[in-house]
Amino acid sequence: METQERWTEDLTEQETEALLTNLEVQVRKRKLEVPAILFLEMNKPMTRIAGNAMIVFAPFLAPFVGVDNVHNYSRLLMDRENVEKLICRLEAEPQTETPMEEQSR
Repeated sequence: METQERWTEDLTEQETEALLTNLEVQVRKRKLEVPAILFLEMNKPMTRIAGNAMIVFAPFLAPFVGVDNVHNYSRLLMDRENVEKLICRLEAEPQTETPMEEQSR
């Protein structure tokens, strides 16, 4: 697969759900739901710009978070609906406790 094609292909529904679930778990683990919702709501109009910025800064981000993560999350940010889905997930009450939360008690 050529590099240009890699950044332009859309995420599948399963990939989108997995990335949104991962983001939700990470935010809830740190108990940052309210700041995350506020940040996402304020910057929702600029999500496409953020996705493109991730592509531009991929050489600098990749050593810290990995090329695949930069690739996947940049494609996630290209669609404003995905940000809205994440906001809705964070606003909803968590369904069940994660195994990490159960172990910490």
